Amino acid sequence: MHGYAPREWGAITISLDGLEQSHNWLRANNNSFDHAVKALDLIVSSKGLTYDVVTCVNRKNINELPELKHFLMSRKTKAWRLFTIAPIGRAANNSDMVLTPTELQRLMDFIAASRMKDGIAVTFSCEAYTGTYERRVRDSFFFCHAGIHIASVLIDGSISACPNIHRSFVQGNIYHEPFLDILDIWNNRFDVMRNREWMKTGICGHCKDYKHCGGGAMHLWNEKRETILTCIHKTMNNESVPHTRSLHVTAVPDAAE
Repeated sequence: MHGYAPREWGAITISLDGLEQSHNWLRANNNSFDHAVKALDLIVSSKGLTYDVVTCVNRKNINELPELKHFLMSRKTKAWRLFTIAPIGRAANNSDMVLTPTELQRLMDFIAASRMKDGIAVTFSCEAYTGTYERRVRDSFFFCHAGIHIASVLIDGSISACPNIHRSFVQGNIYHEPFLDILDIWNNRFDVMRNREWMKTGICGHCKDYKHCGGGAMHLWNEKRETILTCIHKTMNNESVPHTRSLHVTAVPDAAE
C-alpha cells in the first residue's frame, strides 16, 4: 500500500468464516484464521480503504455468529456480510456446509435483529431471494446483477460475470482471442444473462414467487439449466429443492438446547 494515495486503494473483502476452528475447517488450513485476522487488522488501520468482512455460514459456525459479531466489533470492523454456501464445488456433497430450513430462518432472524446496530452494518449477501425477509436483511430487494452490471476476467483469461457462476456461461477468453474487443463482448455476448426466460423451468417453472426473484442467482444454475440448484425461500418453507434431496440434510440441536 506504500506510495498510493488513499483514494487509489479501492475496496477489499476479507473472508472470516467463524471462530478459529470453524474457519480453519472450512478453509482446510490450520493457519488461515490467524492470517485472515492479521490482514483484517491491517485493513482496518488503513485510512481511505473501503472494506468489509464476509462469512460463509454453515452448520459448523451458525451457533458462533453472536460471538463472531463481538469479535469483529472488537477489531473495529464496520461492515459484515453473511452468505450461505451454494451446493457447488466441495459443498455439493457435504451436508455440514448446507443449512437446514430451521438454521436458515435462524440466520435471517439474526441478520434482521443485528442490522445497523452496535456500530457494525450486518447484511445478507445478494445471493438469493428470501421471501418475507426481503428488505429486512439487506438494503435492497434481491436482484442478480451477473452479466447485467457485472463482468469479470477470470484468472485463466475467461470473460464472464461473477467468478462463481458456471463456466458454461463464459463469453470469451482474452488469451484465446488476441484481437478481442471486450466492449463488443459486453454489448453483444451476454444475452444468456440478460434474457433469463430460460430460467422459468424446473422448480421455478410454476413458482408463484418467480415474478419476484426472476429465477434466482446465476451461480445456482449449471450447464444443464434444468432447474435451479437450491432455493433459500423454498428451503425455509420446507419445500423440496434439489440439493436437500441429494444430501439428506437433517437438523441438529441448537447450542442452547
